[in-house]
Amino acid sequence: MGLGGPWACAPLFVLLLVAAGGERHRASRWKCPIICSCTQDNALCDRTDGVPRGLPPDITSLSLVRSRFTELREGSFLQTPSLQLLLFTSSTLGLIRDDAFVGLLHLEYLFIENNKVGSISKNALRGLKGLVHLTLPPALWLAGSERPPGALPISDISPPSRSLAHNQLETLPRHLFRGLDALTHVDLRGNPFHCDCRIKWLVEWLSSTNASAELGECQGPGELNGTRLSQLHLQDFDCITTALVLFQSLPFQALSVEPFWYQGEQHVAITQPFAGRCSLLEWDHLDGAFRAYASINGSSPVACKPLVVEGRLLVVLAQLAGGSHVWRREEASGRFVRLQELGPQRIRKPNALASFRVDGDWFLAVADSSKAGATTLFRWGGRGFYAHQALHAWHRDTHVEFLELAGRPSLILASSSQRPVVYQWSRPSRAFLRHTDIPDMDDVYAVKHFRLRGDVYVCLTRFIGDSKVMRWEGSMFRDVQHMPSRGSMVFQPLGIGSHRYAVLGNDYSFSQVYRYDTRSGLFVRFQELNTQAPRSFAHLAVHQRDFIFAASFKGDTQIYRHITIDLSA
Repeated sequence: MGLGGPWACAPLFVLLLVAAGGERHRASRWKCPIICSCTQDNALCDRTDGVPRGLPPDITSLSLVRSRFTELREGSFLQTPSLQLLLFTSSTLGLIRDDAFVGLLHLEYLFIENNKVGSISKNALRGLKGLVHLTLPPALWLAGSERPPGALPISDISPPSRSLAHNQLETLPRHLFRGLDALTHVDLRGNPFHCDCRIKWLVEWLSSTNASAELGECQGPGELNGTRLSQLHLQDFDCITTALVLFQSLPFQALSVEPFWYQGEQHVAITQPFAGRCSLLEWDHLDGAFRAYASINGSSPVACKPLVVEGRLLVVLAQLAGGSHVWRREEASGRFVRLQELGPQRIRKPNALASFRVDGDWFLAVADSSKAGATTLFRWGGRGFYAHQALHAWHRDTHVEFLELAGRPSLILASSSQRPVVYQWSRPSRAFLRHTDIPDMDDVYAVKHFRLRGDVYVCLTRFIGDSKVMRWEGSMFRDVQHMPSRGSMVFQPLGIGSHRYAVLGNDYSFSQVYRYDTRSGLFVRFQELNTQAPRSFAHLAVHQRDFIFAASFKGDTQIYRHITIDLSA
């Protein structure tokens, strides 16, 4: 006689009857629950609304068939500590919580198959040290009956086992099998596994365990769809990612953030327009945060540029009113004293500063955004900066960027009245000469450059329209990528270790962080930052920790910490 009727979906029931040895009931005070059928050592319960109570505590096998409860909670089987076999099949079970099987020290077979299990807590199997075999055996046969084709005789039954086959599991929690040292076989067939980083631990475990496995196929992501789990390798997973998390808020508005090195430590200078000062911050080792240790007062500052010249710390403070000045730090007192007024007859409406060295000399470029002004280049003369060259008069320049193109010192001036202009250094004339402009990019507010694999790129910021990433190709810049701008005043490239980012500010919504994708050669959307009206982003590294400063024109200036995340952990 073959298997049929309602038990065709639960073939292990017959195994339980075989082990029972007949219909001998206990003559004890324990009674079989009305929804169950019990023998001397076994119980089978059909269509229960929960784990049955009142079962004999020394039964060795329990089968729950077509149950109607959806989760197993902690300590679900404390009343049946002698179980050696536990079967769930054809039920609505969907969730198994931590320590669901706590107390089952003798459990050897655990079958959870043909259910709707979609989630298993990472400590669900904790304590099952006697569990040996994780498998889904084929149809078994009842002693004394005709064995159907393909069914196994009882003598061929595997050692004690466990099964999670034919459920709805897309992943398994890391370390699910921790402590199951006796496990010899795993059967996970029939589950729609999503083979992303959450499953990497399983691939690693399979490569180090002595247990055999039946695993089935991946149901995603797309490139792995249909791949057998047994064919996956650790190198198929790219699970290390990063994130920017808010670390500290500074209670003031800011326009610019300028990191600098001084006396072996990294510091940062922040321009505070409404407070009328430039603040210098350092890392406080005791508090584990950034703190201001000095400030330079002024009126309507728009930029402060720190630089170390001939061993002395100088800070250039550019202002809309009251003149722009160079300040020098006195080593004995730590105070800043005014060294000089910078170009009183030349600077009308400064908007940005850039400092750099060419042929051994220090230079300072001041972008002038007034209609009648001119961007001016100053050279250090031992006691101060003195006018060296006037650049780009009458064009209302908003930004100046120093970089090297094909080994030649260069400047790019961004203007509200024309396309960005590229100047290159001429050694014979000791001046910057106009070389070219950047095509198809009118009304660029700022230019920032970065290097990648030997190539020079620029990030061009436009307030409305498209900001761009462009690459230098020998004689001119060419388009690489467009990013939509909606109120952008900064498009800042940042390099942190092996990671390359570009942050596009937004005055009306969240700022967008892009991360460079080496496969496509493009920046892809990565994260949003909620910084109000950002004007500057800068990277600062302190004691093997990386931080991003975000200067806000309308809210608190924020400091984000750059962290690394293992998605497979």
